[in-house]
Amino acid sequence: MAGNLLYVLLKLDEYHNNFKAIINIFTSAENDGRASLYEHETYALLKGIHGITAPAHMLLDKTREYTDEELTSLPGEKVVLKIVSPHISHKTDVHGVKVVEKRADAIRTAVKQMLTDVPDSYAHLIESGEDHSPVVYQGLSGSRLNEAIEQGIRGLIMVQHVEFKPDIFGSELIIGIRNTREFGMVMTAGPGGTDTELYADTFKKGMAFVSASTVMTSAQEFIALFRKTLCYRKLAGLTRGQKPVEIDGTLINLFSSLISLANRFSEPSPDNPYVIEELEINPFVISQGRPVPLDGLCRFSRPEKMQSKKPLNRVDSLLHPQSIGILGVSTTRVNFGQIILNNIIAMGYEKQNLRIIKPGTESFNGVQCVDSLTSLDIMVDLLVVAVGAEQVPDIVNSVLERDICKSIILIPGGMGETDESTGIASEIADKINRARLAGQNTPVFLGANSLGVVSHPGKYDTLFIPEEKLPRKRGAHNRGTALISQSGAFMITRLSRLNWFDPAYMISVGNQNDLTTGDITAYISERDNIDVIAIYAEGFRDQDGLAFLRAIKQAKAMGKAVIVYKAGRTKEGKSATASHTAAISGDYSLFESCVKQAGGIIASSFTEFNDLILLAEKINKKVIRGNRIAALSGAGFEAVGMADNIETGDCRLEMARFNKTTVKKLEALLEAKGISLLTKVNNPFDINPAGDDEAHILAIKYLIEDENVDAIIVGLDPLSPTTTTLRGESRYGFMRPGSMVNELGEIINNTDKPIIGVIDAGGLYDPMAKELGNCGMAIFRSVDRALRALAVYVSGLLS
Repeated sequence: MAGNLLYVLLKLDEYHNNFKAIINIFTSAENDGRASLYEHETYALLKGIHGITAPAHMLLDKTREYTDEELTSLPGEKVVLKIVSPHISHKTDVHGVKVVEKRADAIRTAVKQMLTDVPDSYAHLIESGEDHSPVVYQGLSGSRLNEAIEQGIRGLIMVQHVEFKPDIFGSELIIGIRNTREFGMVMTAGPGGTDTELYADTFKKGMAFVSASTVMTSAQEFIALFRKTLCYRKLAGLTRGQKPVEIDGTLINLFSSLISLANRFSEPSPDNPYVIEELEINPFVISQGRPVPLDGLCRFSRPEKMQSKKPLNRVDSLLHPQSIGILGVSTTRVNFGQIILNNIIAMGYEKQNLRIIKPGTESFNGVQCVDSLTSLDIMVDLLVVAVGAEQVPDIVNSVLERDICKSIILIPGGMGETDESTGIASEIADKINRARLAGQNTPVFLGANSLGVVSHPGKYDTLFIPEEKLPRKRGAHNRGTALISQSGAFMITRLSRLNWFDPAYMISVGNQNDLTTGDITAYISERDNIDVIAIYAEGFRDQDGLAFLRAIKQAKAMGKAVIVYKAGRTKEGKSATASHTAAISGDYSLFESCVKQAGGIIASSFTEFNDLILLAEKINKKVIRGNRIAALSGAGFEAVGMADNIETGDCRLEMARFNKTTVKKLEALLEAKGISLLTKVNNPFDINPAGDDEAHILAIKYLIEDENVDAIIVGLDPLSPTTTTLRGESRYGFMRPGSMVNELGEIINNTDKPIIGVIDAGGLYDPMAKELGNCGMAIFRSVDRALRALAVYVSGLLS
């Protein structure tokens, strides 16, 4: 026992000393006026990480001469010469890398040639616009540019030549950690070498590269992602003609070390003197079972000043206020403020708990008015500000000087949407931050540019859209969905277009000047009355992406479905970064990867977003055991369509193999219905247009009992002459005893398997769809949308 404790203490001491050595490397570079490390310094940093050993190397200072013994001191028959400059990242592009025989004369000749050729090559790249020009070279050209590049070159690094086969895909590996603005530290791995970006553009998503938040991911979880790539299969010798190689242990140690390094030198680390902005090793090769880095770059910085903590406990007052104040209500015309007041009252909010801030008026529409914020006779839980942006700074001052409210919705725009309006947004944010750092009680602010909030549990509606333009579903009934949207217009468009959509909360976060998407998602994730969280996001405040991921993970752990649509999917910043890693894990692909790993379900279109919400609302309480589906329809085209649409993007369903008992029962059903000569038992199961309501119902029951079936999708054949699918009690009326509408509700409620219905027909069959929806069945109006939504949903929950 004592021996084990001593071992642990020794390892902790080693860990501490390793990171002290790394801090010293950063300090030395900083004292040299640099925010980046040279290659040999990057190797020294990696030496402090368990399991990573660089090849033998030495720095050749361009200002001194070296003896033959020094030049030939490295092991092997060849050496690699590389240019050393703080401003040259991609050395190969400027002829800054050479492999030469380990002879003193050959090395001297190559060094001299490279010190001449590299400035010319780099200057040509800069002047031709093919390379992003570092700040120190901007505005220079001709001989002045060449001279500046020459002065920046410190010498060369001579490295032991490591034998490998660079022309074989998978022999080189790139691994990088990068400090992103939204998600903090992320790690990316994939095929390395000079063709890294080509691989990223060529291979199917997830087949070449994987990325993950280092805070949210363990080494074991990361290698599980990496195993899905072709790069892993090549490294592990799993492709045809290769001999399998045990590589997992080496990779897990490597990933674990880099994750520890990233999390130690990241923004959230307390008392951390440095932040690693970027560390890229390209390539790593596996030599004798060990990862060997053959090139590397590292950028670092000092941590930014910590922001104050928000009083997030006050979000409850925002969404469930016991009292509300409103600024900006006109008593003479219908303006935004008056519409908001009318909508709050229409929700049934008690007028005695409302206050209108309106000088010179005693009451309006039965609501008490006060002259100013300082005249409020109660401390309001929520203050709704519906005035011009230019008035907001003074309002914020008044609120911060006196603890008069717990939360604020800032309706006006003009605070951060454009370059011209960022000043007012920064001014307000700075005031709030200073007040919190000083220990003042401050409200939480939603917005600015928020369209408002609808909270059925809080019994209020502050949307500034009139009832005539956007009819609401009022009244108390069970609602289990929350919609969080950065765009208010997106939010109300869902409400207008989707007649089934009736969320408990709709929250327009606007510009996120204070409360962010991550903050609101975190709060909603803990609400017992919410089963589905739907999120429309455009961007994140600094580090809020990480808070957002944590909230998604928390929500999934509590059994909630989180559906996310992310706008703005273009890759950004390729030309402004020194590394390949940022380019191959572009903004959207990184977002998608991180959200999926946290447990979120990504919608690829607005239509898919709507479909996923519909599906989640109906089957969230069902058990997703796997991706094997049973498909049933009486329409031949629909049965074929079911088989054709089991895959979308990287999400896939499998057609279940029915067990023998199910097959026998279905064959007997066909025989009993007299249609055994017209069709046979397959999956998809074409039950034929002659299949009546009872045939559909019994087939569904048999499929529920089959342990090989995880979910059922059924075409309800509304146009068949044998089904009762019309409103009423006529020959085809679904109110008749034994109809699918009358029977399926009980079946759905008594099984934990998801059952999805398809009614591919016109408006005449809307009543049938509505009735089945009310019974708890997810109803789609086309089979392709149903299956694609199910594939994305199931893949998201099983990943």
